[in-house]
Amino acid sequence: MADSAEQPGTFFDLIRHGEPEGGRKYRGLIDDPLSDQGWQQMQAQVFESDQWDAVLTSPLKRCADFAASVAEARGLPLLEEPDLREMSFGDWDGHSPEAIARETPEALQAFWRDPVHCPPPGGENISVFYRRVEGAMMHWREQLEGQRTLLVCHGGVIRMILGMVMATPLEHAMGAVSVPFACRSRIRMDRIAETSEWLSCLIAHQPGNP
Repeated sequence: MADSAEQPGTFFDLIRHGEPEGGRKYRGLIDDPLSDQGWQQMQAQVFESDQWDAVLTSPLKRCADFAASVAEARGLPLLEEPDLREMSFGDWDGHSPEAIARETPEALQAFWRDPVHCPPPGGENISVFYRRVEGAMMHWREQLEGQRTLLVCHGGVIRMILGMVMATPLEHAMGAVSVPFACRSRIRMDRIAETSEWLSCLIAHQPGNP
């Protein structure tokens, strides 16, 4: 996604981390680093024409390591936000979808059918997850008002942010948008001068690597 000629405003380019080491599994707070392929996936989504003022990241390695490399290469401030870490999947963290479907099929079906009322066993309730992501974004849109920011984070976090922007009902937010590895989106969040309220919109959504 090359930079475009929008009018001045507050922009966030969201990029999901690439493939982590350790294979396919539920990976909430599990802190696996990127695989070599994951690095390549993310590098393919960053362009020389991108113009950012800051890099904001989840503290988990699969995001923070790449964010630090971009910030260092471009001489940008690196900002870390703990509330932009992924949702905790509790007992499912570190286990493959196949294993969970085999061992606790009812709980898995209930989660995807009604994530608001049926969180993963021992995991984070999606309403709590949404509120912490929303709080973080409300903070950083104030701190970074008028700037362009690269935000390196997680699939679940991006779904919550896009749900905020597009007013998606929370019960549908986890499945409403495809966010594969290295998926990149752009949102704009602007304050209305007369009321000090904020308006947000989705500018682009470009899935990367399945």
